[in-house]
Amino acid sequence: MDSILKRLATSGMAFQASSLLAGLLALFTLPLYTRSLTAAEFGYAETLLTLVILTSILLRAGLGEAFIRHWHEAGGEAARRHLVRTTSGSVLISSTVALAVGILLAAPLSELLLGTSDAPLMSAGVFGIWAFTNLEMAYALLRVSDRRRAYLIASSVNVILTVSLTVTLVVFLGEGARGYVLGNYVASAAVLVGLWVFVLREHVGVPRGPLLLGPLLRYGAPTIPADAAVFLLNVIDRAYLLRADSPTAAGLYSVAVKLATAVIILVRAFQLAWPPLAYSIADEQRAQQVYARVTTAYMVVSSLLVAAFTLLGAWLVRLLTAPDFFAANEALPWLALGWALYGLYLVLVTIAGRAKVTVRTLPAAAAGLVVNVGLLIWLVPLLGVVGAAIALCAAYIAMLVVLFLLTRKVFTVPFEWRRIVPLVVIVAVLSVAGNGLLPDDGIDGLVERSLLLAAIAAALVLARVVTVGELQTLRYSLRPPRL
Repeated sequence: MDSILKRLATSGMAFQASSLLAGLLALFTLPLYTRSLTAAEFGYAETLLTLVILTSILLRAGLGEAFIRHWHEAGGEAARRHLVRTTSGSVLISSTVALAVGILLAAPLSELLLGTSDAPLMSAGVFGIWAFTNLEMAYALLRVSDRRRAYLIASSVNVILTVSLTVTLVVFLGEGARGYVLGNYVASAAVLVGLWVFVLREHVGVPRGPLLLGPLLRYGAPTIPADAAVFLLNVIDRAYLLRADSPTAAGLYSVAVKLATAVIILVRAFQLAWPPLAYSIADEQRAQQVYARVTTAYMVVSSLLVAAFTLLGAWLVRLLTAPDFFAANEALPWLALGWALYGLYLVLVTIAGRAKVTVRTLPAAAAGLVVNVGLLIWLVPLLGVVGAAIALCAAYIAMLVVLFLLTRKVFTVPFEWRRIVPLVVIVAVLSVAGNGLLPDDGIDGLVERSLLLAAIAAALVLARVVTVGELQTLRYSLRPPRL
């Protein structure tokens, strides 16, 4: 079992090493961006970046998820190559058509989606859709074939190019929101072409033989509305703040999301590394045990991160942002919790995928979307950005409950409730109490809250939520991966 956790940690670190690099660079770039962009410009740009990802989900038509699920069932290298060419070629065609149409309709799309007329900004976003969509398919192939070294190099180059271009366009050339968007996706396009030419050339081209879209779409198509609904949770909050409150509120919320980087990196690493590993386990009983153990390990790490953001978030905001953005701290703990809950939702999505009942993810996603919209309308007028963050957490909780009820019988996982319950109680009670009772500024407040965070970790060991041996396994994930 420990070997599974180590493999998951190693893969997760390799697939998210570039995000760690991006997080480190953000220590220097976020202060630059928040001083070069107004909160409104930041809100427009970040809203557009989230729309890029949402549109990409639709254009991929579930083929990325289906490709990963069917990879281990394909018989031989020739069949796998045919599978890759079928999926990546289909996505390339659909994204290229979308690129042409989007550029032609950039002005009205900008009015519709952003509430402002800025065709160049919208065109940059449309180009981003093409680059991001096809790069995601290339990354999926690297992940499922366990080419961690190639993934690490490509993603790290992407980060370095993105930061270099974005700083140049935003800080030195004063291109504002347009430069922010272009900096992200010109780099992605360059990395994509590099992968096609130097790494994946044997998988690029027209498939030989009949297309395999039928079985792939039957598996992947039900995930489209579910994935879109889930990602809408990350679009609706900012879009609603942008239109119902102000661009400034959307900008503050977007900064809070960026500051929750540590939790986001953990969830993204889990999202990238877990499905290929989960589907590769053929024995059902062993898979059930692994799913349960991995869930507990994920909850331990993510809970401690959420506690850290709850107790120490104010100092992080003051360190990395301009004074106009300090109010982002109010939403930070809730957003960290929301992202952690999303990671748990991914466990249940994988269960549905293993049982090939992906259609059951749709009711869960729809429930979350309904809860999110309802609470946004109710809470944003009362609490502003905090209300939006609370609505996000409530939506993920609703999704977890619904999907758990829908999947618990198709693939039974013996979740370790004797550990999970005390884990949640200890972290929640001590974090909330500390945040309410301890000073929220000054060196004394920082020291006291740091000591409480250490006490939370110690309490988990004393309550036998986690053992010393398991902590050593978790510590393995902090080592640089051997590629």
